[in-house]
Amino acid sequence: MQLDKATYMALARFQKEEATGHIVYARMARFEKHEKHVKILSQIATDELDHYNLWKQYTGRDFAPNRLQTTWYTLLFFLCGYTFVLRLMGRSETSAVKSYSALPTALPELKQVIADEEAHEEMLISILDEERLKYVGAIVLGLNDALVELSGALAGFTLALNDNTMIGLAGFITGVAATLSMAASEYLSKKTDQSEKHPLKAAFYTGMAYMFTVALLLLPYALTSKPILALGFCLLNAALIIAGFTFFVSVVRRESFL
Repeated sequence: MQLDKATYMALARFQKEEATGHIVYARMARFEKHEKHVKILSQIATDELDHYNLWKQYTGRDFAPNRLQTTWYTLLFFLCGYTFVLRLMGRSETSAVKSYSALPTALPELKQVIADEEAHEEMLISILDEERLKYVGAIVLGLNDALVELSGALAGFTLALNDNTMIGLAGFITGVAATLSMAASEYLSKKTDQSEKHPLKAAFYTGMAYMFTVALLLLPYALTSKPILALGFCLLNAALIIAGFTFFVSVVRRESFL
């Protein structure tokens, strides 16, 4: 079939996206432990490769996957979990269906490709059951408490001590003590809740969220020698933590970021 320039460029873009999707899904299947999830991810990876080869028949070219995207999704998989990545990939599947629908209907395989992409959405939704999402409340507790208490403490230390080494040391001691306190409080709180089966896990997620926030808030004091400048970056980090976690929750819950 003779393709016009716009259709050729669209197919070339789709071919590259399918190559990228194949790599990402295959990597996730390799690291996933649940047998059912491995089977679904492997099936989607195979479908993406089939679509790549299909569009190659029209373009007559090979396209390398987007290495930046494959590396980014792999990193997010380890940092944020598979649910977050699959939700992002699910957005790509939805976008792909809309993009494919805009192609000329003369392409005989188009209906099957669209059906595959829609099936991918349903398959991805069926495996979204990740442990860490059950403890989002515990993570929020750790983030919220650390942002309020430590940022306030660092502001006070900055104005009182005016020495980044002393401020960092005082902030670190305060952060570690508060982490242990918050984790212990969360454990005792969940321990009294008869519906909670894993109070230790809830305490772990609260403590990890708190210590992660402590590290990011203290980072500017280790990188600059000017206390006021460090405090400014500390407050900026606090805003970025809020924005980053809000984006994470908005993606996994399919809610508006704003």
